[in-house]
Amino acid sequence: MSKWFLRGLVFAALMVVIRLIQGVLINAFEAQAGLISLALVILFVIPVLVWGNSDGRADATANPDPDRRDDLAMTWLGAGLVAGLLSGLVCWIVALVDKALYVSTFFNELTSFAAFTALLVFVPAVAAVSLGRRRVDRNYAKMPQHHHGLAAQGQAQPATDVFATVGAAPLAAEVATQADAATTDTGATLADPGAGFTTEEVPADSAATTEIPAVDEGGPENQGN
Repeated sequence: MSKWFLRGLVFAALMVVIRLIQGVLINAFEAQAGLISLALVILFVIPVLVWGNSDGRADATANPDPDRRDDLAMTWLGAGLVAGLLSGLVCWIVALVDKALYVSTFFNELTSFAAFTALLVFVPAVAAVSLGRRRVDRNYAKMPQHHHGLAAQGQAQPATDVFATVGAAPLAAEVATQADAATTDTGATLADPGAGFTTEEVPADSAATTEIPAVDEGGPENQGN
């Protein structure tokens, strides 16, 4: 049986008992009807608060991480709806036999009174769950933290980066090798400025040179013509 249905059944039965007691007391003390109803509502809410607080503390103890805790709000919402609908239906059926029980019409019992009962269960329970979780969280905050190993001795812990630990030595060796090679090349260049350069004579290409024939523009005779 699910948690929300179990809680709904329990508080539905409790509400039926409360309403039966309410009918008897109001018939006996009609002048105190308002006070009797208020006292019975408080008596109904007290078990809801106790159970909700217990759920909140148990959930916080089992799951210290708030992101992994159960959604108790939905649990108690379902419990409230079950308690309201079942208690309204049962009270309407009992009123067919016991005329002393104060009930309304069938529609009102399954709507207005069911909603009122659901609120009496849901709101106090959610508030109690929050308080229970907060108390457990405060206890966690007050607990001393125990360290082991190097943390307990106050020593620095080694690096835990796998890539940095594995690649540190080869990377350092490669950098050192490159630095030595650069130093050697620089020394050789400074010692022999011409070592890095070669002079090569390029033979003249006789076929590439061609003579341009002279153009005879003619003497004065041609210029006159």
